[in-house]
Amino acid sequence: MEPTPLSTLIARYLNEELSEEETAQLWETLRQGQGQDAWEEALLALLQDKTRHGQADAERMEQIYASIRPADTPEAPIARRRRWLYPAAAAVLALIIATAAFWRFRPSPPLAGHTTAPLHQVMPGGNKAVLILADGSTITLDSTANGMLAQQGSVQVVQVGNGLLAYKAGGNHTAGAVQYNKLAIPRGGQFRVTLPDGTNVWINAASTLRYPTTFPGADRTVELTGEAYFEVAKMPEKPFHVKAGNMDVLVLGTHFNVMAYTEEAAVHATLLEGAVKINTAGGGTALRPGQQLRMDQAGQVSVVNNVDVDEIVAWKNGYFQFNHEKLPGVMRQIARWYDVDIAYEGNIPDREFGGKISRNSSIEEVLKILELSKIHFRIEKKKIIVIP
Repeated sequence: MEPTPLSTLIARYLNEELSEEETAQLWETLRQGQGQDAWEEALLALLQDKTRHGQADAERMEQIYASIRPADTPEAPIARRRRWLYPAAAAVLALIIATAAFWRFRPSPPLAGHTTAPLHQVMPGGNKAVLILADGSTITLDSTANGMLAQQGSVQVVQVGNGLLAYKAGGNHTAGAVQYNKLAIPRGGQFRVTLPDGTNVWINAASTLRYPTTFPGADRTVELTGEAYFEVAKMPEKPFHVKAGNMDVLVLGTHFNVMAYTEEAAVHATLLEGAVKINTAGGGTALRPGQQLRMDQAGQVSVVNNVDVDEIVAWKNGYFQFNHEKLPGVMRQIARWYDVDIAYEGNIPDREFGGKISRNSSIEEVLKILELSKIHFRIEKKKIIVIP
């Protein structure tokens, strides 16, 4: 039997009419580097079909993309120019996604007789942290075996597993002076800690969390710089406070994310579940799930409704996820996770980005996707230079 023409396979695949055997034939052909033009033409025709999705619905575009990409292909960001206002813009943007996906699963041609190692020192982050005990001594957790690490009063400090620290109270944990520990996460790191009350905290790169080894008083208070996601243990008689700069997040038991990097334009507190009250110099603000409070560097407070909570906690779930994020914001996240410095040659390109990609991706994969928007990069040891 004659093989089915590639253009027919693509058209039937996009209309969900392919058999398993024909689907396998299509993806094998694409993986061999054949038919890219036919693939892109078919995608563009689909995306311009108003009867399926309409021209300007970006959310629907992403749903269509998710339905047509192969199951083993990582998702790739959409690259946007801010002033695209023409009717075909949405179709072009989604085509960029598909082209990025094609590039990702198309194998590079083999090198003749040898492989080359990267010339730079940029690697994805991982589980890294330094624990600073009450007496000032330090423990580098990523190079320390699991088990009990220290005894802080009546509390045992235990490394439970890769990337997880826990505090286990025993005996009379209300006696004696309160001791404080600090968990410092470097650039290129992340870690999780279970506090003595059972609260779980995921801490992002370039962040620190200071907390007592017990909570004997009338409340539970921790201090954060950087970013962390909290799942607070419910103790109605003992409220939980997160102090981040000039913001105090007050909760009884709930799930929320606080982003308080000093290099960002504002501190964000986002509620996923339960209820919180956020106290600032301007007073108290109660949040409902799906709301985000933003406080800029001048102390001005605003509340945003219906935020994309998946985007907010993407870092915790192993992704970068952007929604109309400008290039400097994208590069700051890359700098923190890949432990690199960022420099710009010339003016900073006026671009916005959307979509998501795994934080396990190599830096080459991330930059190749960003380059689809006509931005170029050069890596020099531990520095990424952006070239318009």
